[in-house]
Amino acid sequence: MYEVREPTIAYGKQKLSIEEYLQFEKESIEKHEFYQGEIFAMSGASSRHVKIHSNLFIALGSLLKGKPCKPYGSDLRIYIPQNTLFTYPDLAIICNDLISSDVDENSFIQPTIIFEILSPSTKQYDRGEKFRLYRAISSLKEYILIDSESINVEAFRINEKGFWELHEYRTINDQLILSSLAITISIQDIYEGTKL
Repeated sequence: MYEVREPTIAYGKQKLSIEEYLQFEKESIEKHEFYQGEIFAMSGASSRHVKIHSNLFIALGSLLKGKPCKPYGSDLRIYIPQNTLFTYPDLAIICNDLISSDVDENSFIQPTIIFEILSPSTKQYDRGEKFRLYRAISSLKEYILIDSESINVEAFRINEKGFWELHEYRTINDQLILSSLAITISIQDIYEGTKL
C-alpha cells in the first residue's frame, strides 16, 4: 500500500550492493524497493487505495480459507533473482509454503499472483517497467492491476501458449476471474466503500 518515489541516496554513494540494501532496509522505518543498485523510497497511499486493499485482502482470505494458497499484504518483500528487484507488492498470493530467497530469509520468491493498486504517480511504472520485471518470475501466472480512480481492473494472464493476455473489467457488475486459483471476486466487493 505504498507509492514509489524518486531514488534515494543511501550510504553517501550512488549504488548499493544487495547486502547493503538489506542492511539499510533493516534499519529503516520506511520501506524501499531495490533495483540494480538503487533504492526507491515508498510513500503512503490514499484512503481509496487502502479501502481497495482491505476489501481485496478480506475477499481473498475468505475465498482461499483452507486452501494451499494464501494472500499476503504489502509487508511481504518479494525478490526476483533474475533482475535483482526487491519489491513490496500491494498483495501477493503464494501457494504452499513461503520460500525464502537464497540471499535473505525475509525476502520471498515464487508468487502465483501479484496485485498492484494503481495511483496517479505509479500507474505507468506498474503497467510498464514493473510488469516487465515481474515477468521474470517463473511461478507468476497472473498480474492484476486495480485502478484507484475509476472502476477498471486489468488482469494479465499467461495463456496455454505462454503469452500474456489482457482481460479488462470495467463495470461494477463484473466478476474478476483468477484462473490460476479457479476463483472469482466481485468487482463490487473490490470497490466497496470507495464511492466510485
